[in-house]
Amino acid sequence: MSLATTAFVFPGQGSQEVGMCTDLLAANDDARDLFAAADRILGIPLSAIIRDGPEEVLRLTANTQPAILLASVALHRALGLRPAAVAGHSLGEYSAAVAAGAIDFADALALVHKRGRYMQEAVADGEGAMIAILGVDEDAIRAAIAEQGGAVDVANFNAPGNIVIAGARAATLRVAEIAGGKSRELAVSAPFHSRLMGPAEERLAADLDATSIADPDVPLYTNVDAAPATTAAQIRDGLKRQVTRSVRWTDSVRRMATDGIDTFVEVGPGRVLTALIRRIERDAVRHNVLDGASVAATRTALAD
Repeated sequence: MSLATTAFVFPGQGSQEVGMCTDLLAANDDARDLFAAADRILGIPLSAIIRDGPEEVLRLTANTQPAILLASVALHRALGLRPAAVAGHSLGEYSAAVAAGAIDFADALALVHKRGRYMQEAVADGEGAMIAILGVDEDAIRAAIAEQGGAVDVANFNAPGNIVIAGARAATLRVAEIAGGKSRELAVSAPFHSRLMGPAEERLAADLDATSIADPDVPLYTNVDAAPATTAAQIRDGLKRQVTRSVRWTDSVRRMATDGIDTFVEVGPGRVLTALIRRIERDAVRHNVLDGASVAATRTALAD
């Protein structure tokens, strides 16, 4: 197994859990320092929220996004390896940018804290919805959106037969009904990656323009283009457009495989991306880095 054909991928919102990284913090001074730095940077007790919850506080978008980035970066630093490429699912693209040396950790933490707040404020509570639709292809879902005609967009192309729609609540529920298949409303505070996030995109774009971004050390496969970004300008542009546009995760994984990636390491809480990659590229080797034990196990596996 070679790091020359390995990509590190970073999860997005929904992967968080109270107590994540507990064993890593107990054994790793660098991780403890990073968590303490996050509290200072944001001026909130983020490390305590991660450690103790309560869950409803951690689940607030403005807390969730920096919490997942913090956990993912801590795990990546503990792993201490450089892959051939990186990618992240939605919010995870910021973790990927940090891992690739494109954005400083402190800047990324501040950006995602604002990103979460902007997204939460873009649509009044209860007026939007996100619904996962399983077992229905893209064409059928697009046809259902066209038939409904409301403010609904495809938010995530997660894997074949796993697509998420987002938009105005009543219209989104109706599209799911028309499309058929098995549907499930997601427990999120806003319709991410839809046209209704326009105000959030505009506010975040100004912050991204004011943030120093460097060319990445390794290619970063962006959500919006499902293609490798190799310059600071491409990364900045991708992060701007990402807010209102689809997460093209299926295409991103397939493009990485076409470009020679045969091993994917999910770095961050949860195993969501690993499960999706199994459906997209069945022959790919997959690893998870989500706690101290899996850091050690993955280092050993990648060294073989």
